[in-house]
Amino acid sequence: MSNEDKKDLSASFQVLTFELDKDIFGVDITSIREVLDFTNLTRVPQTPSYMKGVINLRGGVVPVIDLKEKFSMGTTVKTVNTCIIILEVDIGEEVVVLGALADSVDEVVDFSSDNVEPAPKIGTNLKTEFIKGMAKRNDDFVIILNVNSVFSDEDIKDVHHEISKTPKE
Repeated sequence: MSNEDKKDLSASFQVLTFELDKDIFGVDITSIREVLDFTNLTRVPQTPSYMKGVINLRGGVVPVIDLKEKFSMGTTVKTVNTCIIILEVDIGEEVVVLGALADSVDEVVDFSSDNVEPAPKIGTNLKTEFIKGMAKRNDDFVIILNVNSVFSDEDIKDVHHEISKTPKE
């Protein structure tokens, strides 16, 4: 783990864990606004396939991303456990609210930065810049995502700008 990533992780930090397929991922809770049950999405034309649509969150338009599709892991299939994790993400100089589909949300876990290892350089479907670190929980690993890296590429910026042009009701 780089010194810069270590600075991002204090001595002890909390991570919301969730599942994509059978893999366990986590996001630092400071990036999470709330978790919602799956709701109907309104599809927006000419957006990337992993941008599944938008939801109305207290009068605001929030784009919803299918993380499984973004990470080339397939497509999220709606079940009783499917939820939308509402995140605050730094894109450029803006803080943008985005939704991320997850197969299920598990729990909030406390991790010590001493227990977080750098992302492996081989053997993963994810580009390592998306991964803040890998933490051991019981017999499993939790892939801790750097949400600002996951959502920083140009097409996410384009999606945000297209949606912000959508007329509000």
